[in-house]
Parts: sequence; C-alpha cells; structure tokens
Amino acid sequence: MSLPAVPAPAEAAPSRPIPAVVGADLQVPVKGGRLVPYANLDYAASAPCLEPVSAAVAAALPAYSSVHRGAGYASQLTTARYERARHTVRAFVGARTGDAVVFTRNTTDAMNLLARSLPEGTTVVVFDTEHHASLLPWPDAVRLAPPAFPGEAIRAVDETLAEIEGPALLVVTAASNVTGELWPIAGLAHIAHRHGARIAVDAAQLVPHRRLNLAALDLDYVAFSGHKLYAPFGAGALVGRPDWLAAAAPYLLGGGAVTSVGARDTSDRDGSDGAETLWSDDPEVRHEAGTPNVLGAIALAAACDALAATGWTALVREEERLVARLRAGIAGIEGVRELSLWGPDHPRIGIVSFTVDGLTAREVAEALSAEHGIGVRDGKFCAHPFVRHLLGTADGGCEDGTASAVRASIGIGTTDEHVDRLIEALRSLAATDTRVSS
Repeated sequence: MSLPAVPAPAEAAPSRPIPAVVGADLQVPVKGGRLVPYANLDYAASAPCLEPVSAAVAAALPAYSSVHRGAGYASQLTTARYERARHTVRAFVGARTGDAVVFTRNTTDAMNLLARSLPEGTTVVVFDTEHHASLLPWPDAVRLAPPAFPGEAIRAVDETLAEIEGPALLVVTAASNVTGELWPIAGLAHIAHRHGARIAVDAAQLVPHRRLNLAALDLDYVAFSGHKLYAPFGAGALVGRPDWLAAAAPYLLGGGAVTSVGARDTSDRDGSDGAETLWSDDPEVRHEAGTPNVLGAIALAAACDALAATGWTALVREEERLVARLRAGIAGIEGVRELSLWGPDHPRIGIVSFTVDGLTAREVAEALSAEHGIGVRDGKFCAHPFVRHLLGTADGGCEDGTASAVRASIGIGTTDEHVDRLIEALRSLAATDTRVSS
C-alpha cells in the first residue's frame, strides 16, 4: 500500500505578509482591575503559536493516527505527514541530502541524544557562555572562558583543539539566549574541521530570527526547539551527520527502534546487536522509539514552511527596526544597563537583557507585569556562568535573585506599542528608584 499523497505547500510570492500569531489580541489584568492588551516580550523563552501552525495541526487532527506500521488510511496519511515534516525540517536548515533528522522533545533533548552518540574517547569543547542545554550534557568537557571578542573565540578553539588527541566535538551557540549576539559559527566550523573535530550548533535562538544553511556553513549538527520557532507542541530536532548516530546505542529502547526481538530479552543498554535483538541501522528510526510526537513534528514543519514562505528579508528588516527602537530607548534611561559580551555594535537578534539600578530583576519583571501588562523574563536564563560573568558576580544560583537580569525578547507579533510601553515603564521604574534613593 503506497502512502497517501500530502499536498505540498504552495510556492510563496515574495510579498507574502508576515503571518499572525495566535493570541495577538490577548487581554491581561493589571493593578486597578483594568484589562490591557498583553505586550509579550518573552519570545526567547517560548514563542506564541503562528496561525498557520495552528491551522496545520487542526487539519491533521481528523485523520490523526499512529505512524509507520499501520495499514489503515489514517495511519498511512499520518505517516506521510510525519515523514514530510522530516523532509521540511531538513530543507529549512539547509541540511545535506544524507543528513539525519531525528525528532526530539526540544534542544536539550537533542543535545543529550548527541551526547549519548559520541564515539568513545571524544573530547567536547564548550564555552561558559552556553545555555545549559549545550553546557551540561557532556561529562568532563573542556570549558572555555567567555571570549572578549569573536576573534578570541576562534583563537581559543584553535589552541584548545590543537592539544586534543582523538575525536573532538566543539559545541557552540549560534545566537546567545542572554544577549542575542551572533557567534562566528562559520569561522569556528572551519577551525574545528582543520583539527579533524566536529561542530554542533545550538540554533534554538537563531532559527526563529535568521536563515540557517547547515551545508553552506559546513556544520556537522544543529539542534533547535519548536517552542521557540512558533510551534509550541513539544517537538524539536537534531539534524546532522548520520554516522555517529547510526553507530550509537538507541536513545530509547522500545518499539519502532528495533527490527527483531526474539523469545529471550538479550538487549543491552548499549544497543548492540545481540543474538535475539536487532536494532535499526537507520539513525532516524534507531533513536525514535515509541510513538513519536506526530503533531509536534507537523507543527514544527508548518512553522518552517510559514517562515520560509514569508521570506527572511521582511522578517529580519522588521526585527532589526524593533530591536533598534528598544535598545535606543533603554540606552536613554539613566540607571538601566544593557548586557553585552562584545559591545553595542555587534550584530544580534531580537534579545535585549538589562539591569535596573536599585531593583532586583524579579522586582522589575513583577512590576512590568502587574502594572503595565508586559511579559519579560527575569533570572539567569539557564546560562548561570555567562550571566554571572556579565554581571561581574562570582556566585549566584537559581534562588539568588540579586545575581540576575531582565530579558526582553521580540518576534513576530511584537509591535511598536509593545516596545514603547516597555521603555516608558522602565523610565518610570528607574525614576521612582532615583527618588527613593535621594
């Protein structure tokens, strides 16, 4: 039985408008009992759902079924949609033809899968500027200090890899989840390969904001999350070279990843082929045991299609206009300091983190929400070593509110009014603290 055909998305005209997000008209309560339009400036944590993504999920639900082994029409159709989603994700990140696309729960899950797939003796090199998803999965990693400028990052990697014998993997972000600054991943990939190492890129913050071409950049692996890509349905992906993944133990042991199970259970945690149990050699099958998150994969693909159809020129132009407006407004407020690793002129995506003199990050975030209907993030953004470096503090964990910052992040659905409301609210908070201090 052949799989039912799934219509391909229509080719987009260059002028296709930026899609809307679900919940753009959300009203939230503020002090005094009023309802105001919600100013969502917390996209870096989780982006709202795009309307085309919601529509794609709704369209798939009537025929939703389990995938890959069902003979019924609904199962066949759902399988076709699921595998088409894999193809869409592969194309979205510009992957090579033979690259594997393994659906995961999120970036953290994808990086942990990769960590389980490293050849024995692999040395991992990672900067202390990473999100915990990229910082923590690697036992005994070589951790590099935050570089003072991009060239120093390349130099540090060059010197470190030169001292490593055996397989090595460089793990680095494409865009910082704390400052939004873009990292020189093309240069880092070149250096890694010159030393015979591979590079894995945390692209969670990049792909909602910029086009990524894995093949052109010569990256080995990229990982990202649907919930940051306007597809909050619990799916992510690890995309990259298949050989390490095909040789590794299955990430989960269970149905779907196995081709044959005999009368005795002789399966081992290492996933090796035993006399009674045979595991799939296809890395996409091998690491997706159990019933996958089918709707999550369909949603992720729909988000990829929607962004690609809109075109990156319009998306980037609008984001750069808004982030310039936000940064200029913050720069004009005494007592508010933007955090940056490489200075104000370094290219970045729509993320701005800052502190307000005399107020903790939690106090600022709570006031913005309760009094102005603005949603931001406060804390250390799952990047504790990096935030401590930027703030110049030696200590501070999750419960230490003093060693924290506020993060405003923008995306599709952000308006001039949202940005201006935040600026005016911060100006009011900073002025209030000045009056109290004097």
